[in-house]
Amino acid sequence: MEEMSLPSLFEQARKIHLSASESGVDQETVRKGCEALRHCEEMISKLGLFSSNETKDDISTTNLKYMLVPYYLAELTEKIAEYDRIQVTKASQTKLKEFISFCEAMELVSEEELQLSAQAGPNSSADQRAKKIARFKRQKAAESKLLEIKERKERRGRSTKATALSTPVESGEEDELDDDGEEERETWLTTISLAICKAFDLLEMLKKEEEMLSAIKEKQLQEGGKEISQVLLDDRTKRAEAWHRDAAARAQYTRPAQPITCATFAQDVIEGRAKASQVHEHKHQPLIFGPASLVGGNPSSERERMAAQVFQPSYRLPTMSIEEAGLREMEMMNNFQERNAKLMEEANSSWYKDNPKSKPGEEDEDDDAAEEKARAWDDWKDDNPRGAGNKKLTPCG
Repeated sequence: MEEMSLPSLFEQARKIHLSASESGVDQETVRKGCEALRHCEEMISKLGLFSSNETKDDISTTNLKYMLVPYYLAELTEKIAEYDRIQVTKASQTKLKEFISFCEAMELVSEEELQLSAQAGPNSSADQRAKKIARFKRQKAAESKLLEIKERKERRGRSTKATALSTPVESGEEDELDDDGEEERETWLTTISLAICKAFDLLEMLKKEEEMLSAIKEKQLQEGGKEISQVLLDDRTKRAEAWHRDAAARAQYTRPAQPITCATFAQDVIEGRAKASQVHEHKHQPLIFGPASLVGGNPSSERERMAAQVFQPSYRLPTMSIEEAGLREMEMMNNFQERNAKLMEEANSSWYKDNPKSKPGEEDEDDDAAEEKARAWDDWKDDNPRGAGNKKLTPCG
């Protein structure tokens, strides 16, 4: 997965999620899908595809699909079969809440859903039923819209194919593809709306399941006494040992990812021309805020490195100073002027060479014609002095 680009990695995880939703898959495939989605999250964090100060209109159509990564990860995590089901439900709820809060920040959650979620206290059965009916209607509307877009694409494909078969294509003629950027954007926005409805339903179901499992566990502790307590302690010890064994593998996901501050290198990573793990060197290093004793020196331990990164700004720092940007702009302008001067020189020299040399007889004829034209112009100026035609425009002319 380290060698794969972000689009191919997301497509692989999406296919696994689709297979797990439509039909049952084995646990190995589910865990593979979760690992691919975690890699997607890491790459999205490094590339900085989303910002907290933008909305859905500011996100490009190509990056809209990556908003579904937490939702896919939550659904696949819920399908993992483990002994401690409570921990699985908690992990899935965390990803669902992350997805819903991010969609709310992007202004993708409907106002009705926000008002229902903001109501404090237990709701009555009538309110819960009305909320489920409204959510079910939104879900059906999103599914109908996706089906309509799919049928429209199929009809357009059949029409294009029939036109290509009936109309002969000449050599050198290229097919003109329809601009379906708006349709693709509409498709992903509708898919995200459908995922929001399903996320709210799944979150409520997981909360109820966690409450039931916690109640059963508490009842077993009260009835079993010391024997069950000892079994739980042994199980907790085994899980702690397993956690420590797998800590090295999970360290890359727990540590904050180093952001990529170069837009060109980030685009190369997205399109698969470079890897996110490669270090991209910059001449201008951004300022690091924090204790002077840690920032000025060389942090030797992980604790010192984390302490030096505590006081950091909430925005991306520039990777180039104003002076460097000005020098680069001056260099671009100089290259542009040199290229233009070279082109003008070539154009003038070729124009001079292409002009045929006039013959001696023709040169004399041209001189006589020019002299006659000059004499005629002098005679006309004598008959029509300067400003003679404007006298009629003056009041006393």
